[in-house]
Amino acid sequence: MTLSRSCASVLLMLACGTVSAFEFRSVGPPSVVLYDTPSAKGVKRYVAPRGMPLEVVARYGDWAKVRDAEGELSWTEARGLAAQRNVVVKLAAARVRASPDDSAAVVMTADKGVLLELIDTLGTGWAQVRHRDGIVGFVRITEVWGN
Repeated sequence: MTLSRSCASVLLMLACGTVSAFEFRSVGPPSVVLYDTPSAKGVKRYVAPRGMPLEVVARYGDWAKVRDAEGELSWTEARGLAAQRNVVVKLAAARVRASPDDSAAVVMTADKGVLLELIDTLGTGWAQVRHRDGIVGFVRITEVWGN
């Protein structure tokens, strides 16, 4: 990276409005492009699919700096992010239960990478979620990302 680009990156970070608490959003319809800089002229890293959860770590004008489930930082246009919250399963087989209790019946098992709609986060280490097939249940917060 050249010195001028490094300086520009530092200045850009100083000018960014930071987000004080964890702010998660999901990619809205249809999808968004993630860039290396807050510009459509930047290098395109990849296309994030509809529903993908992203953590907003900073804002700069119409752009949002986001972190994905793998921890990668990128920029995207903020208008492409929806308020609806989704989470993605982190484990090979997350158990979604009928109630927020480890002894409750398992209503489904979700594979790693499955998107679940976040209905509510409970202060007990559980989240209420909905699968796209309509199955509603509870999953441990530690088994999903995006909450």
